Amino acid sequence: MADAFVTGGEHPSCGICPSRRYPIGEFDVFERPSAEAPFSPVDGHRYTTAGVPVCVHPHKVGLPPGRYKTDGIPFTVELKLPDSPAGLDAYLYEVMHSAAPGVLEVLIEQAAEEIPRVFPQVDVVQVLRRALN
Repeated sequence: MADAFVTGGEHPSCGICPSRRYPIGEFDVFERPSAEAPFSPVDGHRYTTAGVPVCVHPHKVGLPPGRYKTDGIPFTVELKLPDSPAGLDAYLYEVMHSAAPGVLEVLIEQAAEEIPRVFPQVDVVQVLRRALN
């Protein structure tokens, strides 16, 4: 079995979130709780009627809503840098600290490529150090 998407106890995802049991692509992420993904009385987890595990807190798990397992949607992540370098620290801090480990690596790579392109005057290493502390 592949590693769970979220590992470690400090991530803000719920203790019963499927991200703690399954890798990306093996569960869906809904915008919020809904009748489409009720709790199972057997184990207390949420599932679609087809039995696909569902996370209902995208902001906690660090993934946008998507039917990753149900529709076979590949997961992609894209930084949306602020309009000015003054907002970089706060934006990156929030994005990096809410991301799960596998996504964090992708975000760091994207930041290392995009920040110098968008803000050539900014020291990307220093910005990332501040964001990750």
